[in-house]
Amino acid sequence: MIAEEFKRMLGQKSVIREIAEYGAVRAKEIGSENVFDYSLGNPSVPVPQAFTEKLMELAKNPAVHGYSPSLGIDSVREKIADSLKQRFGMPYRKEHIFMATGAAGAIAHALRAVTVPGDEVLTFAPYFPEYVPYVNQTGAVLKVVPADTENFQIHFDAFRRMISPKTAAVLINTPNNPSGAVYSEATIRELAQILQEKEQEFGHEIYIITDEPYREIVFKGVEAPYVAKYHPYTITCYSFSKSLSLPGERIGYVAVNPDCPDAELIVNMCGQISRGIGHNCPPSIIQLAVAEVLDITADLSVYETNMNILYDDLTDMGFSITKPGGTFYMFPKALEEDAVAFCKKALEYDLLLVPSDTFGVPSYFRIAYCIPTEKVKRSLAAFRKLANEYQP
Repeated sequence: MIAEEFKRMLGQKSVIREIAEYGAVRAKEIGSENVFDYSLGNPSVPVPQAFTEKLMELAKNPAVHGYSPSLGIDSVREKIADSLKQRFGMPYRKEHIFMATGAAGAIAHALRAVTVPGDEVLTFAPYFPEYVPYVNQTGAVLKVVPADTENFQIHFDAFRRMISPKTAAVLINTPNNPSGAVYSEATIRELAQILQEKEQEFGHEIYIITDEPYREIVFKGVEAPYVAKYHPYTITCYSFSKSLSLPGERIGYVAVNPDCPDAELIVNMCGQISRGIGHNCPPSIIQLAVAEVLDITADLSVYETNMNILYDDLTDMGFSITKPGGTFYMFPKALEEDAVAFCKKALEYDLLLVPSDTFGVPSYFRIAYCIPTEKVKRSLAAFRKLANEYQP
């Protein structure tokens, strides 16, 4: 007998991946330079040279290819804790850090550490669609708070209505995929205040699990608060995939707020959770290499350049857009109510856009503008032709 749940999921493949696969086929037909593929959030800038040099140096030492300890390499955990302490003024120690296979692996551990089957986890639309299997396969249940489409901060009225004694955790993503919104300090403070009120009412803690792979991609004039500073029961899930352009290396970490009474216990629990889900012992050589470049990033400036080009030109064409504060995503309003139909129409101009339905919001679409700037500029003619289809 096979597992029916995973068989069923075959009919619910990632829309983003399906569009990217279509783009690969179309590129073979007309040339990749003629396909404006805004589907997949794959970083487009080079890895920092310092990382490459360290990796090459480490590769000469056969000892680095052994298994790491189940919680991660101690020296790496210490360096990450020191970096967080210096950056955010919080007393992290290695005992608060668990090395994980990217942010996905970090979230997988965090969810299992603080929920039991039947618990509810709230998240806020628009949200990364993989949150559905991330949460539901733990036995907990994902509940989606409707979007505040005014500015893509948190819809607090809806949140207050939905939070309940079953709520064990709130899963947030800031800077946000797909909207590019960065939660303001006022937003984070209000979220923390509500949770603390509800903790008193319900008689149990409510964790914030914060998904932060885009933490370093923040644009001029925008502040990105460090969420853990505002709520003691916060588990930060980080990935180096975007800051260092290393998505394929699958490396990140769990950082539990030092003010959380169970911080060290949760980290040790993560080591046991990994035994059951197979996310154990991330690559030793990659752990050691990232530990040497914690306080640098790839050259991320191209993302702001691309954002400004698209924002200025698309708004001039009549698209309604909340200007992104970070990431490499933009979330314009579609020019018709049916976002799927709109994105199918865009394919006629070889524009690969992702409809918003998959992110829990109708009538928008996502642009992943992590592509070369010259291609962004060339895509504008296709966008204008698409917009003209909707002119009266």
